Amino acid sequence: MKTNTNIQDKIDQTINAAQSIDAVTVSPFFKDKTMQRLFTEKEVASKSWYWFTPQLQLATLVCVVVLNVYAIQQIKSTKYNEAISSFASDYGLNSNTEGSLINL
Repeated sequence: MKTNTNIQDKIDQTINAAQSIDAVTVSPFFKDKTMQRLFTEKEVASKSWYWFTPQLQLATLVCVVVLNVYAIQQIKSTKYNEAISSFASDYGLNSNTEGSLINL
């Protein structure tokens, strides 16, 4: 029975300790400030592409367009076609059937 009185004493001490806790004073606008911080939408910028500014994007676009125009002009030129033909003949990639073993 002595253990029961010890438990009751511990319960009484806990209740007395809880009753001695003072009330916490909080700013009246604490909840409003907290809710505002939680639910404000902040624009999150991508950290990997922050340096790719619109000016740099425009410069990149101009470079790509100029490169494509130059490549198209080179493809249309006869020098390019002659170079491809000589490359194909050097490596045996011609579509001529003169040298093939099987003629259909």
